Amino acid sequence: MDRNRVAWKGYIPAITTPFASDGAFDRVACGRLLEWLVGEGMHGLIVAGTTGEWFSLSEDDRTALFRTVGDQLRGRLPLIAGCNAFTPQQAIAHAQLAAECGFDGILLTPPPYMVPSEDEIFAFYVTVAAAISLPICVYNWPPGTNVDMSLDLLTRLAEIDKVVAIKNSTSRLDHFVRVFFQLKDQVRIFGFAMDELGLTLLSTHGGAGTMGAGAVLGRDQPDFYNHLWRGDLEKARLCGAKDQLLMRQWFTPSLSGKLGSAQATLKEALNLQGLPGGFPRPPLLPLGPESREVVRATLASLGRI
Repeated sequence: MDRNRVAWKGYIPAITTPFASDGAFDRVACGRLLEWLVGEGMHGLIVAGTTGEWFSLSEDDRTALFRTVGDQLRGRLPLIAGCNAFTPQQAIAHAQLAAECGFDGILLTPPPYMVPSEDEIFAFYVTVAAAISLPICVYNWPPGTNVDMSLDLLTRLAEIDKVVAIKNSTSRLDHFVRVFFQLKDQVRIFGFAMDELGLTLLSTHGGAGTMGAGAVLGRDQPDFYNHLWRGDLEKARLCGAKDQLLMRQWFTPSLSGKLGSAQATLKEALNLQGLPGGFPRPPLLPLGPESREVVRATLASLGRI
């Protein structure tokens, strides 16, 4: 409930989890990806989020992933652990592991699939918050939960001790804007598009930043914010236009994948640049030939390959 407890801001990508062709977690590839992300100037990282395929991680996988990231990057930039789960007990266990591994906070959706009521969602967050030590970023992710949390509910959640931020990935612009203006002084609001509207809101009214898109454009994505903070809006626009091209060509308006799964799309984009994207893990499949060509053409038009 105190946004100043953390310094999270700017571009904090939800990163992919590299898997080998046999589906095993590739610790070496993960280490290479982490160093590239740091070198490209990310303002923080989200690990084991939706982009990181949290839903297919075993407990051993999650432990190996969190330990790899924590051992390599703790103290170097903010680390936020995706702790999505079906029960509060599972989310608490994930958050406790994240704390042990040196993470700085957690990202948490309502329990997916079951479509809980607002009171059930509120109770879920209260239970998790009371049992963990790390600050929480509430994640409103309608495509994954079938719940678009209302302004009233998000206002209640913002009052919970340990809630310091909201990642509001609603596709309803009016809803995003209302939440932003009501809660921006209480918690950090993430979810801004790198377009003219996002630039206007950020430059005139503040706002924390953007979480997502896997950082596949490297420095151009954090530089949107670096230029904005320096007051160079024209350079920020140029960086934002690159991100928005990617979003239009690879994602639907609801922020789900247009060419296949978002995870497979982002991994293909990394692989095409010679970076360790790896393979998606079943039930997700790699992109088909036509979709791979779309990704290739987008990256070529942006000068990435």
